[in-house]
Amino acid sequence: MKHRVTKAMSEGINTKIQNLKRAARGYRNGDRFRNAIYFHLGGLNLYPRPA
Repeated sequence: MKHRVTKAMSEGINTKIQNLKRAARGYRNGDRFRNAIYFHLGGLNLYPRPA
């Protein structure tokens, strides 16, 4: 291996997505599934800002 680049990061994200799908026991449509992925894996800070 010249560059030592692996696909471990993408496999890890894929595993998290598959766990989301399994935990929900299925989604009614693709939009809800996509929103769940964005919500859980988006890295957003959803806590309110201190005053």
